[in-house]
Amino acid sequence: MKKGVLMNILEKLNAIKNQEITAKENVESYIKVIEEKNDELNAFLELNKEDAIAKAEEIDAKIKAGEEVGALAGLVFGIKANINVEDLIISAASKTLEDYIGSYDATVVKLIKAEDGIIIGINNMDEFAAGSSTETSYYGAVNNPAAPGRIPGGSSGGSAAAAAAGMCDIAIGSDTGGSIRNPSSHCGVYGMKPTYGAVSRQGLLDLSMSLDQIGPMARDVTGITLALDTIVKYDPTECTTLKWDAPNFTEIALSVKDKEKPLEGMKIATCKEFKEVTNDEINEIIDESVAKLESLGAEVVELSFDYIDICLPTYYLINYVEFFSATRKYDGRKYGSRIEEVCGPEVLRRIQMGSYISQKEFSGKYYQKALQARSLIRNAINDMLEGVDLIVGPTVPKLPHKLGEELEPMEMYAYDVLTVIANLAGIPAASLKAGEVDGIPVGLQLQAKPQDDAKIVKAMAAFEYAQ
Repeated sequence: MKKGVLMNILEKLNAIKNQEITAKENVESYIKVIEEKNDELNAFLELNKEDAIAKAEEIDAKIKAGEEVGALAGLVFGIKANINVEDLIISAASKTLEDYIGSYDATVVKLIKAEDGIIIGINNMDEFAAGSSTETSYYGAVNNPAAPGRIPGGSSGGSAAAAAAGMCDIAIGSDTGGSIRNPSSHCGVYGMKPTYGAVSRQGLLDLSMSLDQIGPMARDVTGITLALDTIVKYDPTECTTLKWDAPNFTEIALSVKDKEKPLEGMKIATCKEFKEVTNDEINEIIDESVAKLESLGAEVVELSFDYIDICLPTYYLINYVEFFSATRKYDGRKYGSRIEEVCGPEVLRRIQMGSYISQKEFSGKYYQKALQARSLIRNAINDMLEGVDLIVGPTVPKLPHKLGEELEPMEMYAYDVLTVIANLAGIPAASLKAGEVDGIPVGLQLQAKPQDDAKIVKAMAAFEYAQ
């Protein structure tokens, strides 16, 4: 059997349970990688070393004694710095919260710990998730391990970089307009934003409550599915979570293995408008990936989406208003510093725009119109998905820029043009590595109807097994 981080994550889990490797060995291997690479990558803000080793020893003792262990026994997780973990610094990568220590575990963290997953530390991110490059962090930018010297994407760039660099088995991030899928594409890993409400947001320092969704990133599909099987749960403490009889995602992924035509009977759609906003070299890789899905049995059709031009302005108008509302609690009285006095320029821009748009005389002109546009976008995407199982296309329309390169705000926002659609519509979406342009990873995005997350998992697994 393969050793250490070279294992498929499910294989590693089984190896730990079968005492072929220990949970402690798994943790210590990741600590070594983090200590070797983090100065260069800046993917972790805090390492939970002693607690992680102690938890691993506890799991190993249970296994040795023949006691029952959890479904994630010994697997190592990185957690984005805007998701509460008790006793660790949850700063959202901002000076505003640089001294805030989590007083409780977010629901997703509770679920992971309950299944004997091990929290190795806290991942870097764009400040308050306001960004698409992980350059806005108060603690410095993250370097892309798959394309050194370039951005990893954002806002979950530290999480994607940690997964790509072999610093953890699975990383948990949040996705407001592509913040899981964008960095997954740039770093060459799998990343999934489940259906809105499939995963509890309780304990998340939200950027935009009607758009945010927590989800996993990993180097292989089983990392995604093991995480989903744990965190896709109804949470009575969080009003947006779904009461849903979710499938076993790992079983679905394994069901397509060794099948000659695993996607037979599945219809997937491409969209010409997605290609029109995407660089040619990326489109070439996407075309090859679609052809591969077709060779695996999928029927491919082309559809049209008429609202691509209004997606970004709709998303950002809603984002500005909801972010402004969410930040009013950071007034310096209870949590750290007053946000406007210490935050970076992108966070301040969004606060100021949100404040302006929220004013009574402008709300109807901007925010209410954005909500109407959102309904158009949601209806159009759902209509497209009525006749197909998946919509596929590029995750990000351009390659990641070099670290430190100056971009205008609208140039930066343009990274999100293809990912914001899923958040506006509340549908599940994922990114998988489709190929490379000059050594830089390119992601293929898959989108499905609400609660059709399993179809995305099935296609991702089939694609991975065909590599």
